[in-house]
Amino acid sequence: MPAVETLRRENIFVMDSERASGQDIRPLRLLVLNLMPLKITTETDLIRLLSNSPLQIEIDFLQMRSHTSRNTPIEHLMAFYKTFAQVEGSTYDGMIITGAPVERMPFEEVNYWDELTVILDWARTHVTSTLYICWAAQAGLYHYYGIPKYPLERKLFGVFEHTVNDPQNPIFRGFDDVFFVPHSRHSEVRADDIRQVGALSILSESPEAGVYMVMGRGGRELFVTGHSEYSPYTLDAEYRRDLQKGLPIDLPRNYYRDNDPARGPLVRWRSHANLLFTNWLNYFVYQETPYKLEDIR
Repeated sequence: MPAVETLRRENIFVMDSERASGQDIRPLRLLVLNLMPLKITTETDLIRLLSNSPLQIEIDFLQMRSHTSRNTPIEHLMAFYKTFAQVEGSTYDGMIITGAPVERMPFEEVNYWDELTVILDWARTHVTSTLYICWAAQAGLYHYYGIPKYPLERKLFGVFEHTVNDPQNPIFRGFDDVFFVPHSRHSEVRADDIRQVGALSILSESPEAGVYMVMGRGGRELFVTGHSEYSPYTLDAEYRRDLQKGLPIDLPRNYYRDNDPARGPLVRWRSHANLLFTNWLNYFVYQETPYKLEDIR
């Protein structure tokens, strides 16, 4: 994949299939449902973080059959992506479902919503732990638990401080008392709605960005409303894109040095992002998954 060469240039270790096949271990199997428009960028961001672990991982990428991506070459999708029909009979140690730029639409009006709900139901019996990011977190909370999303008056855009509600939860192993996360969204879920559902726990919040992380089913579901996986210049690219299109967009908050785009971003979330993905892989996937994947229930 293009991401592999990018990571090798960054001196990040990537094992080829020939070497991996000679090792007498069972690698973790991950499935990534990539709903983002710029799929190659998202692939690189996620693999960069998943690579920061001694665990051997095999990743399958999944696309929606009911939606045609306009921002990724069809040749790339045909070469590196599977459809749900191709993975439906498989089981996975972990799964990641990305965000999508459809927050302003009611869930049922998203053209792939019916297909997505089938995949969400399937994941509960075929995946040990699933990480839901941004819009996917809102979609999962709505589909499983009936939690609504609410439109924001202005886009939540920038890098914000967050605190930990449950310091003993292993997802926060090594976290500071306050940590930073990028957000880029037009809607939110609210703590009052979530607290009415006994099966859910709010693990982390932000005074400015609201609910950040919610846990369900003892960690088999982790809903994350921000974009910890973003690379340093992702918010910058979104800001300049919207400016060029003439769209109403505020300067991303707490992002540029001295609030000056010419000075570039002040990156304050990468260590937290690496911890988040490493802890999820270790404590909620590797430590919990059965050796025989078919035993997942």
